[in-house]
Amino acid sequence: MWREMQPDARFEIDVDGYRVVAYSFGAGSETVFCLNGGPGLPCDYLREAHSCLVDKGYRVVAFDQLGTGASDRPDDLSLWTIGRYVEETETVRKALGLGRVHMLGHSWGGWLAIEYALTYPENLKTLILEDTVADMPHLISELERLRAALGPETVSMMQKHEAQGTYNHPEYLAAVTILNYRHVCRLPEWPAPVRRSLDDWNMAPYATMQGPNEFLYIGNLKDWNRIPDLPRLTLPVLITVGEHDELTPACALRMKLALPNAELKLFANASHMPFYENPQDYYPALVDFLDRHRAA
Repeated sequence: MWREMQPDARFEIDVDGYRVVAYSFGAGSETVFCLNGGPGLPCDYLREAHSCLVDKGYRVVAFDQLGTGASDRPDDLSLWTIGRYVEETETVRKALGLGRVHMLGHSWGGWLAIEYALTYPENLKTLILEDTVADMPHLISELERLRAALGPETVSMMQKHEAQGTYNHPEYLAAVTILNYRHVCRLPEWPAPVRRSLDDWNMAPYATMQGPNEFLYIGNLKDWNRIPDLPRLTLPVLITVGEHDELTPACALRMKLALPNAELKLFANASHMPFYENPQDYYPALVDFLDRHRAA
């Protein structure tokens, strides 16, 4: 089960002249390399949810992606592309001498993990795709379905504000808040690491790459689709998803059907953060997968 703990080591890594901060827990020979969601979020929420894997003998590494947390926050919007983040991830892996890793990507971190795996497959032992997608146009259609559950009058109101660009109007924000509590985290009180990450959200990468909120994708990733390329990934893959996830079970199944060596775990009574919402089922599934694919 998750708990907050201090990292055993903190690193500052030069990435093309910018400072990126990474955190390491444990000293196991097998490394779980975590890529958190956002874009624009500090890694706190994912780091604190997975540092407990040290209890099972794993080393856990996470980092604040450029623009987030303790890392530098440049103002250059041209930096916010998935290709640049792939190279940043590889720079961190090499700088820390991690070798081949178990790469765990959550949400946006899953898109990044897929892109990384297609670029540097030789550096991965396994791939863990959590609450994520590989086909953005398909996700957008799924989000429309989730929004429709609010009713036609509310959907019409949301579309009006989206057309006008008035994303901060109270009635629009109220609708997004309902969707967040249905499909992002269903707990009545969100855990402290989640709140910390959200309270320090850098909206520049997020708005550039994704959009103004979790339910409207208009950024530079809106047409991203790697389903045709997934058959190239022959390594073991674990896909996890909450039954109420904003990145829906249909999106998870689409990935599983395209991957030659994937298994899918769906967690009941959870949405986008099963590690906090349903830890009693999440952690045994994750540890079982990792243990089955440990190096001999």
